[in-house]
Amino acid sequence: MNAMNFLVSTLFDLYIMVVLLRVWLQWARADFYNPFSQFVVKATQPVVGPLRRVIPSIGSLDMATVLFAYVLCVAKFVVLQLVGSGQFALDGGSFIIGLLAMLKAAGGLLFWVLILRAILSWVSQGRSPIEYVMIQLTEPLVAPIRRILPSMGGLDLSVLVLFILLQFLNYVIGDMLSPYFGNLWFVL
Repeated sequence: MNAMNFLVSTLFDLYIMVVLLRVWLQWARADFYNPFSQFVVKATQPVVGPLRRVIPSIGSLDMATVLFAYVLCVAKFVVLQLVGSGQFALDGGSFIIGLLAMLKAAGGLLFWVLILRAILSWVSQGRSPIEYVMIQLTEPLVAPIRRILPSMGGLDLSVLVLFILLQFLNYVIGDMLSPYFGNLWFVL
């Protein structure tokens, strides 16, 4: 069962991250003609396209895509229940867990985008189209930290500070939710 849980969880997590990446790309007004952005749009368009005709955006936040990511998070929890015990209960708790899973997936996506940006900054030296999109996505988050940190002679520690803040936030949320959800936090 652990192998099946891993497979289901990984497949759901990867697609949820792609869907959330689409929300983030639209919110950050990233270059949509970039090959990486085009991949994200094409991977999510079959479901998001029809939803966008029905569900309007709120400002720069694409609510149709957010709703799709939320439904995927709830479906992940339901499928993992089915794989684990052969039965499931779709109740209010499932919807709360879906919301928490979506928030955790957004934090995980931020983590991996920051890791990718850091690695690409060492290797590509600004010539990669993927690095350009990663900079567009993360610059609004690291620029305020960079203004506060003193200059370190060419070293940019703002990404490291953001990693530490993300990890701290992850622990705080885990500590707050563990009395209520116990060992379900690993499912999220």
